[in-house]
Amino acid sequence: MTTSVQLPETVVLFGEKIPVTDIEIYERFDRELTSWTYQHGNTLLSIKRANRYFPLIEPILKSEGIPDDFKYLAVVESFLDKKVVSPAKAAGLWQFLDTTGRQYGLEITAQVDERYDVEKATYAACRYLKNAYAKYGNWLLAAASYNAGQARISTELDKQIGESFFDLWLNEETTRYIYRIMTVKEIFEHPYEYGFVIKPNHLYPPIAYKEIEVIETIPDLAAFAKEQGYTYAQLKQSNTWLRGRSLTVAKDKSYRIRLPEKKSLHRTPESKIKVHDRRWVVE
Repeated sequence: MTTSVQLPETVVLFGEKIPVTDIEIYERFDRELTSWTYQHGNTLLSIKRANRYFPLIEPILKSEGIPDDFKYLAVVESFLDKKVVSPAKAAGLWQFLDTTGRQYGLEITAQVDERYDVEKATYAACRYLKNAYAKYGNWLLAAASYNAGQARISTELDKQIGESFFDLWLNEETTRYIYRIMTVKEIFEHPYEYGFVIKPNHLYPPIAYKEIEVIETIPDLAAFAKEQGYTYAQLKQSNTWLRGRSLTVAKDKSYRIRLPEKKSLHRTPESKIKVHDRRWVVE
């Protein structure tokens, strides 16, 4: 038996109350909420991954003055898979194209691609969103521009004589984008109501790391990993921003390489997983 989802009576996104009684808004929201509830194994995986990545993302958003709800934009972008690459070659948790990544301060070379560094990419996303908010004075429009680009949103606001996101007739991808963020927030805040039954030990635990500051070129990262007591795979998994087999360090430049604590590399049925948000789990 498949039961139709029940939409909430009140929705607030980025601090703005969404007029869900509007028939177009209601039906678009219903479409996404139904889809993410019944067609997305990725919805479940995203909640599991959020237990690992939200503790990294949330403090950065707060420190940068970005509404906490933008963590759900990252879910829509990548399902919180830090290694994902789109058909358009957007990469990492926040799905930056290389040109945009560089524009907002990320190093992107054959050896180093900071789009895959969760924390640095989050800071870059904050820089983009602050720039967009300064232009529009509205977080919904800033979020829409993250998908469509600021030029497109500005053009459509002008041509359509619009003032808000809900005034605009946009391409289907960008329109659905905002409703998907609404949907992710709703499911993440009430997963059990949408059929997601998750126990604490189902969640992915945060990884504890030690950091090594690197100030000299590493000619062979596999040999470097072995010297530190790790495999090359473990080094790359912990530092997905390392894209080559060596790391060239220019004068007056340094990098911080993360090495996972050994206890973080294993889990057993008895492992106690720290739950970041108790709303995600049933005991």
